[in-house]
Amino acid sequence: MSKYLYFLIAAMMIATLASCGAATPAPAPTQAPAPAPTEAPAAAPTEAPAAAPTEAPTVAPTEAPAAAAGNVKDLTIWWAEWDPANYLQEIGKLYEQQTGIKVTVVQEPWGSYQNKVSAEWAARGTGYDMVVGDSQWIGQGVTEGHYVDMTDFLTSTGLKDTVTEATLKYYGEYPPGSGKFYAYPTEGDALGWAYRTDLFEDPKEKEAFKAKYGYDLAVPKNWKELIDISEFFYRPDANPPMYGAAVYTQKDYDAITMGFEAAFFTYGCEWHDANWVVEGVANAPHCVESLEAYKKLFDSGPPGNTNSFFPEMNDYFINGKAVMAMNYFAFLPALANKGTDPNFYDKVGFFSNPAGPYGQQFASLGGQGTSINAYLSDERKQAAFDFIKWFGSDEIQMKWAELGGYTCNKKALASDTFVKAAPYNSAFAETMGMVKDFYNIPEYGQLLPPAQTALSNYIVGGQGTAKEALDAIAKEHTQILTDAGYIKP
Repeated sequence: MSKYLYFLIAAMMIATLASCGAATPAPAPTQAPAPAPTEAPAAAPTEAPAAAPTEAPTVAPTEAPAAAAGNVKDLTIWWAEWDPANYLQEIGKLYEQQTGIKVTVVQEPWGSYQNKVSAEWAARGTGYDMVVGDSQWIGQGVTEGHYVDMTDFLTSTGLKDTVTEATLKYYGEYPPGSGKFYAYPTEGDALGWAYRTDLFEDPKEKEAFKAKYGYDLAVPKNWKELIDISEFFYRPDANPPMYGAAVYTQKDYDAITMGFEAAFFTYGCEWHDANWVVEGVANAPHCVESLEAYKKLFDSGPPGNTNSFFPEMNDYFINGKAVMAMNYFAFLPALANKGTDPNFYDKVGFFSNPAGPYGQQFASLGGQGTSINAYLSDERKQAAFDFIKWFGSDEIQMKWAELGGYTCNKKALASDTFVKAAPYNSAFAETMGMVKDFYNIPEYGQLLPPAQTALSNYIVGGQGTAKEALDAIAKEHTQILTDAGYIKP
């Protein structure tokens, strides 16, 4: 979100939180615009005075540059206002401690973050050296020349091979399938699930479930089981009432589309084929099934869920209304925190998005990558490259994870230290190897509203059929992609 413009709504709600495997490659586009890359500069580093220690965490230096390139003594990183940006500032303090280069992470509320970055792009400004940008910005950032080409850098340093293939593909690559990279995967995120362990383990519930469905009540292995469990716990007449799964429904930005993609992708669906054809692809029969499946979860979930995103998902779970809840992993820690979930913090488990009926298993992507400002001097570009090389080292990525950052580093994700550090980390590590994303081309902003409207009308409003909803999306997406030159008339 990923897909995070509305994180402002809940930024204050998650202040207490403690705290991407390869996916099947998506088809390579045939008509994507090919921008002229901004080449990385070559500059020899010189010595800089060592800095006094700060309050940053202390670790042994790992491939940290001895000094900034040339006379660069400071670096500015722009990111949205949330906890991971605070963790990155702590990493910046450590970098200053080791190199003498001051790193400042400037935070902007999610609601105005994209506007601020867009204004800087329009001005070809140098207010930031690096920007941690949303995954869907990369098409615009590349085609309009705002991002430095990082392909040679990520390859020569080996950083390309240290992160999960899926996160490099969706956070850093453009055009899709080109092997050209413009961002280093920084904050991984994806949709996962929380569930009530006390109810799943209750002997009476287990007995009743097996009598009804013929198999044991457990963490769902596929979407059929997910739906069965949601419908089993749908008890509006109980005292107090209980409901199955809480799912994303927010229409305002991208939430209902991101939520639906949990079913769409895992049922083996794509938004277009290798030639950008949408008709017969996004509205294929198995994709219609996926939308019908998502609606079943909605229908067996809590009432009033008509325009909900991540804050409401946690609220439904914390208040005991939902036995299961989808959410981005960035927000699941609140459910295992006694201060924010006093009733169920010790009765919560987490699982990755289950498999679909045709052998595929994917999850909807969130998260961001770090890109370098193309309008900087060569000297400052080199200093930014130096920082990313250091930040991407295995040891610093483990420290990033320890602080609460959702690393995309394969070694960190696979380590026992990471997996055991929090109850949701195992599911997160598994999920980051099977993520997919919505369009990340410059026309993303035109393609999203038709999906949001049609999905909301069907899922929440009960208007028409699943096929009619996907047909409407396919028709509008086809027109947009044709007008933009991806599909030839």
